[in-house]
Amino acid sequence: MPFDSVCKFIAETFTADLATWLLGEPVELARLELAELLSSPIYADSLVLLESRDLVLQIEFQVEPKAEIPFRMTDYAVRGFRRFPNKRVHQVVIYLRRSQSPLVYQTSFDRDGIHHEFEVIRIWEVPASQFQELPGLLPFAVLAQTGDREQTLQQVSERIEAIGDREQRADVAASTAILAGLVLEKELIRSVLREDVMKESAIYQEIVSTAEERGRSKGLREGKREGKREGELSVVLRQLKHRFGDLSPKLQQKIDSLSLASLEALGEALLDFPSEVDLAAWLQEHR
Repeated sequence: MPFDSVCKFIAETFTADLATWLLGEPVELARLELAELLSSPIYADSLVLLESRDLVLQIEFQVEPKAEIPFRMTDYAVRGFRRFPNKRVHQVVIYLRRSQSPLVYQTSFDRDGIHHEFEVIRIWEVPASQFQELPGLLPFAVLAQTGDREQTLQQVSERIEAIGDREQRADVAASTAILAGLVLEKELIRSVLREDVMKESAIYQEIVSTAEERGRSKGLREGKREGKREGELSVVLRQLKHRFGDLSPKLQQKIDSLSLASLEALGEALLDFPSEVDLAAWLQEHR
């Protein structure tokens, strides 16, 4: 599930709401292209860059903790200082799914005299009520600290229904449904959130389109593999018929079920089979 993409979408669509949460005030922020900071954006998947007149906000969304995060944030900071020497760089790592790993408590990088600090938010420790006032924060509420996630999702759903702007309502609903998948079953999410509303969202359509494209690519690859297997099967059967005549239904069935790799191996081995007995023995060994 593309949780990183959804978080980036939320941060870039509801910048004022994110600023209110992370900075304590609704600072006017604009999206900053990765190329402005990262000459080689090797960490681009989960990074959001926003800027104001005097600040660069770097947000790193993470589902699972990673040991390289402290170095990553130090790397970002140095690049930010170089690119924007007159702006303050504010960094936040947001962990989305509860973890007992000590990595989610690391807030600094220390090595060879270098010390760099950054902010870390473990979203499951933040009261869900903090995310229920602003539309752009609603998708995070179900991941937050709550005694009843299903009830929280229901409350979020009610607030989503009250959003007047149709496009915004769809975006928040779709984002909520996707992030809720980290902690709740899909069936429950579908029973609470209206799919007809979510379908109007740009992020929902993008994810569906991406999934369909992957499905087509996967189907094409599988089709090619199956076509190659069928071709190899045809060649092997012709060779066997030429050597032993018509095969018994039992042997035929075993050969039909072989994988492409096994058929290729059989195509080489059958040249050394004096009789069907050897073929049967080979199939027994490679079943």
